[in-house]
Amino acid sequence: MSRHTVVLGAGMVGVSIAWHLRLRGREVTLVDRREPGRETSYGNAGLIQREAVKPHPFPRDLSDIWRVLPNRSIDIRYRTGAMFAEANPLWQYWRYSAPKSFARIVPEYASLIQHCTTEHEVMFTAANAEHLIRRDGWLQVFRSSDTFQAELAQAAEFRERFGVTFEALDAAQLHTIEPSLGSCAIGAIHWTNAWSVVDPGALVQAYADDFVARGGRIEKAEARSAEPSGHGWRLDTDRGEHRADDLVLATGPWSPVWLDRLGYRMPMFVMRGYHMHYEPAEGRALNYGVMDFEKGYLLTPKRAGLRLTTGAELNTIDAPARFGQLSAAEEAAREMFALGARKEAEPWKGARPCLADMKPVIGPAHQHENLWFAFGHGHQGFTLGPTTGRLVGELMDGERPIVDMKPFRSDRF
Repeated sequence: MSRHTVVLGAGMVGVSIAWHLRLRGREVTLVDRREPGRETSYGNAGLIQREAVKPHPFPRDLSDIWRVLPNRSIDIRYRTGAMFAEANPLWQYWRYSAPKSFARIVPEYASLIQHCTTEHEVMFTAANAEHLIRRDGWLQVFRSSDTFQAELAQAAEFRERFGVTFEALDAAQLHTIEPSLGSCAIGAIHWTNAWSVVDPGALVQAYADDFVARGGRIEKAEARSAEPSGHGWRLDTDRGEHRADDLVLATGPWSPVWLDRLGYRMPMFVMRGYHMHYEPAEGRALNYGVMDFEKGYLLTPKRAGLRLTTGAELNTIDAPARFGQLSAAEEAAREMFALGARKEAEPWKGARPCLADMKPVIGPAHQHENLWFAFGHGHQGFTLGPTTGRLVGELMDGERPIVDMKPFRSDRF
């Protein structure tokens, strides 16, 4: 008889885990209060970032700190009360971002990123979702020559170390492939082995539909509690209880609540983000996803329109929305590209689950048997979901994983 596994959380990470476990012959139930891909996995920029081999460190350079302190930048904002509430994990985040620690973290983090496109391709091919994928990369656009040259040097280093691919575009080359960009764009890095997705929520749903077609089960329910039961687990929801041999927590930014209930202490916090869709101005078109590097927002063509995505907001998960960051991003984006009208009445708001050392927790819980963790992917849960799904399947079945899992263990703190 196959083992029964309950996966809690139906974002990209949870759906990918459920898909891989079902492929391995397990009985799998995926539980979430909403439909698959409707929370954090819906609101991202929709990039599968093969180039993102370096996580986002805490600002430590005095010029960066001085820039962020007025709380008016687009790439990062903060709420003072949240900074105090999350003082311990943020302090540890600052410590892990020290040059020596960060230099060790980068190759560990990159070991996951290096598999992202390969593992997505396995899933979107099986799910007949190739039509949602664009394989032509995206553009990191610059406004100043000095910053452009510094980032090109790092790109060359990462090409050598981690296999990222790119093309350097001067102003003329950039405006040839993106003629509607403004004159403030003086060059770009075209990341050529990264992919984009025209509808992120639809891709998660396609993976979920394929999971169901293979015999998996999805239950829309509000999970209330989880506790060991015999040699397995019991998950109580507002629609009844589930008993399973194994429980996987793929609970994203809500993970701290579940960890606290189960007696785990990890330095975890959330970074919130916002997006809005726009029409392009008449006669204008955007061909690629564009990151305005010095400003810190992303503008990406989607089915729903041009999606403008902000940087990070350090805030508590349930705090009221603060739309100033999005308004500042919109103002900067209009310098770069002629945006038309907003397409929604209210901006989307979501949260990204972050751990102090910038790496996710993936693998068995160190205080309980048959409990598995898969959370803390920061900005890259959408990119790393399929890789995480494969790794959890390999670990559960006692196989040798495709990467060294020691850096992602739950007891590392």
